[in-house]
Amino acid sequence: MNGRSQYLPGQGRVVALCGGVGGAKLAVGLQHVLGERLSVVVNVADDFEHLGLHISPDLDTVLYTLAGLSDPVRGWGRFDETWNFMEALKQIGGETWFLLGDRDMAMHIERTRRRVSGESLTIITSDFAHRLGISSAVLPVTNDRLSTIVDTTEGELEFQRYFVERRCEPLVKQIRFSGAQSARLSEEVLASLDGDDLRLIILCPSNPYLSIDPILAVPGMAEKLRAACVPVVAISPIIGGQAIKGPTRKIMDELGVEPSNAEISRHYAGLLDGLVIDTADAAGAGHLGVDVQAAPTLMTDMQSKITLAEHALAFGESLRVTPERRGRPLRREAHHDDT
Repeated sequence: MNGRSQYLPGQGRVVALCGGVGGAKLAVGLQHVLGERLSVVVNVADDFEHLGLHISPDLDTVLYTLAGLSDPVRGWGRFDETWNFMEALKQIGGETWFLLGDRDMAMHIERTRRRVSGESLTIITSDFAHRLGISSAVLPVTNDRLSTIVDTTEGELEFQRYFVERRCEPLVKQIRFSGAQSARLSEEVLASLDGDDLRLIILCPSNPYLSIDPILAVPGMAEKLRAACVPVVAISPIIGGQAIKGPTRKIMDELGVEPSNAEISRHYAGLLDGLVIDTADAAGAGHLGVDVQAAPTLMTDMQSKITLAEHALAFGESLRVTPERRGRPLRREAHHDDT
């Protein structure tokens, strides 16, 4: 924490909704500014069981990034990783389509052991964060099972099968979140959203369809954002009609939606008080239907992550929630599925 309290006077807290790589970049910038005043609510619909282990890709990406352990080249996993386990697994005919580094394996094995013993994902994640020296709170959105299912031209695929094994190649027809209707927001997430010291909610520039939507699909989350008495600000993942990281642009094309800031604004309709867009897109900012702040949103190093975090916090602090916003209808409905 660097003491830039002018971005949030007093002891106000910020809640950031976050997916994997893109969201984690902003989260580490926010942590630099806010420290323990930040709570990062993370998508768990990417979680799956593999080789008998509970794998939480987005949670681990956030943990490694906030702890300064992430691999800046691959963009996922730990830096200075070794692959002896994968090489030995391949030698005896095991599944190797999902890479697990030797150091990374420790996270999955210990998480699985503690889950089997009855501990919640939230408790385990909080303990990991503490042991890794992370000052901010890292909170799984739910302790219940939640799975992203991608309906493609090759049939329904669990997210990791689509994203990693098939490398996003199949055409996407629809995305649903299995288990969403029966999932519950964790007590810790509810407490972070209901706290008297809450000053701002930020939707990180994670993939809206694969990372933020599953968070919003958990019953109560979208309602919390609609009724929030603090500003809700999103960072657009679009720069000049392109998504810099991941399959966002491809998915938008295949779902028949325009890859633009206007579409991001429509997608989050009813939830936002403000949208941060890249300075390259500032010319079209007057027709987005929401208050807009233009800022450099491409995060290439630590300083750019901190700078974007500062812009987002200052923008959020400048906004005021009007009484008319409370109870505003949500025009975009997440697709729930309780199978």
